[in-house]
Amino acid sequence: MKSNRKILMTMSLILVILLAACGSSSNESNAALEDQSEENQSSQDTMDNSADEDSIDNNANTDNTDTDDNNANEKVDPSNNEPTKEEDLSANTTANLKEEYLQKLNDAKNEVEEMRKNPIDDTTIAMKKVEGDAYDIWDGLLNEIYKALEKQLPAEEMEQLRKEQREWIDNRDHTAKEASLKYEGGTMEQLEYVKVENDLTEERCFELVENYMK
Repeated sequence: MKSNRKILMTMSLILVILLAACGSSSNESNAALEDQSEENQSSQDTMDNSADEDSIDNNANTDNTDTDDNNANEKVDPSNNEPTKEEDLSANTTANLKEEYLQKLNDAKNEVEEMRKNPIDDTTIAMKKVEGDAYDIWDGLLNEIYKALEKQLPAEEMEQLRKEQREWIDNRDHTAKEASLKYEGGTMEQLEYVKVENDLTEERCFELVENYMK
């Protein structure tokens, strides 16, 4: 009987120890679970904060891009005083036209001088042929320049130039006639008349281009 009591007490003691051990293990498990939960929550908060920071950075970059686009799309104020492309083109065209005619005149001058130096022969007929060809050159250039000025000059200025040109023609012919009279009645009279006309026409061509062409 005493032996059974001892066994019963021993078993009861073992049971109490086991229950105590189980309770302790349960508390430790709960504590571990709580720690794990806190760590997970902390990690989630960190990730959320990082995502918020990335979102802020992206928004800032978007704002900067929008600002750059707006600046790029801003139109230049057309009210400035800088010349337009059309005005620049017109100015360049005019300058090129003037340079073109000056080059033509210089080429013609060299050509006529070469013709006078190298006639077919020394006869008056050969020299008249040279001056006749020179007249065609200078008279052709004079008419060409005059037509170019009609397109370029304002109406009032062109009207004034017409008057001057008529006076110049009268003066040229009169001067040529006066110069030819020293050979009046001779074979050189007509030759001198045309030569003086040519020289005066050459001068007038340069004058029109340099003083009137803009």
